[in-house]
Amino acid sequence: MTTSTLNNKKTVHAWTMFDWANSAYALVISTAIFPGYFEQFSPKEITLFNFSVTNTALYSFSVSIAYIIIAGLSPLLSGIADSSGRRMFFLKFFTALGSVACASLFWFRGEADVMFATSAFVIATIGFAGSLVFYDSYLPLIVTEDRYNVVSARGYTLGYTGSVLLLIVILMMIQMPSMFGIADGQVAARIGFALVGIWWFGFAQYTFVYLPRDQKLPFNTQIFKKGYGEIIQVWHKIRDLPNLRKFLIAFFFYSAGVQTVIYLATIFAKKELGFETSELIMLVLILQLVAIGGAYLFSYIGNKHGNRISILIMIMIWICICLCAYFTTGKLYFYVLASFVGMVMGGIQSLSRATYSMILPEKDHSTTSYFSFYDVVYKMSIVSGTFIFGLVDNLTKNMRYSVLALAFLFIIGFYFMYITKIEKRQEVVYQ
Repeated sequence: MTTSTLNNKKTVHAWTMFDWANSAYALVISTAIFPGYFEQFSPKEITLFNFSVTNTALYSFSVSIAYIIIAGLSPLLSGIADSSGRRMFFLKFFTALGSVACASLFWFRGEADVMFATSAFVIATIGFAGSLVFYDSYLPLIVTEDRYNVVSARGYTLGYTGSVLLLIVILMMIQMPSMFGIADGQVAARIGFALVGIWWFGFAQYTFVYLPRDQKLPFNTQIFKKGYGEIIQVWHKIRDLPNLRKFLIAFFFYSAGVQTVIYLATIFAKKELGFETSELIMLVLILQLVAIGGAYLFSYIGNKHGNRISILIMIMIWICICLCAYFTTGKLYFYVLASFVGMVMGGIQSLSRATYSMILPEKDHSTTSYFSFYDVVYKMSIVSGTFIFGLVDNLTKNMRYSVLALAFLFIIGFYFMYITKIEKRQEVVYQ
């Protein structure tokens, strides 16, 4: 197995630096710049396997495709991480895959390159999510359990800081291309895509150098069966745990809505409300800043009144956000909506994980297996939400109806969360 001295400062810093490296992809490519660029520089209608789809629907479907592949691979990757001793090898592989695919978006110049860009985006997203499986698996190997939360929070903070810094640089390039000797804003955005890939791969090298080395174990069929076998075992257990089953159904539906909004909010703002690139980036920065305060606010509500109440309040806010977005026609109102999205974006994800921990059967010590199942549910929720959004968009040619479909997902999630019971003694949010 991979071994190291626990709580070593240099090792811990190397681990957190991977967040600094790859968070730029999540912010710049997945959320801030690439969705709007894709909508602007791809044809409004695209023929795909003899079917006509809108460019925004194609973008939604590309997220669905990426995450259905990721969901299928995740149990296999988890089994490899746990049993093969090849964490570093696969961390490097998925980092290289994702960063190179991301940098290749530099060659996305316009309509002729749309299928190339879509493929590169799917591959980069797979690389991003695949690397996280192995990155996360290092945490128990480098710090003691009492430091999990502190070190995770440090990684999140570094990731947020680094990604925002790079986003601001790219924004300056797009707004003032001549100052950087760049022809125009489109070329600046393309250079930005390449910079994200270089940033991701470059800073990850520090992580690769100082994290523990692999101690390779021989491959055998059990490695490939392990992850899927655990998922199947947990599925059979959950069938006999109605309360846990209700929570996971609720989580599936409201996560489908949450993650779809995160992926497609900027593309909605650009297509339906005419937001410019600089305005989109400002929108994303608002989301990021408000999300920090929102996470603390709903953590406080969870501590005071219980996680169930806190999550129900957030789902109600999400429903209102979707309904208001359907009617919104002005940019100012959308900025206000973005503030509410940020407020409930971080809190609902962190409280969901904490609540899931509380509902797990106390006498069953297969915690890792339960969280592997949780991770698959989470990824499949992204597949479902983005697919539904894209399907409704393509059928109606109007993204506003897609937003209404998300409201329906939140309503189903609210119902199942409402009928989920959490024992009073368990309703504590651990920080």
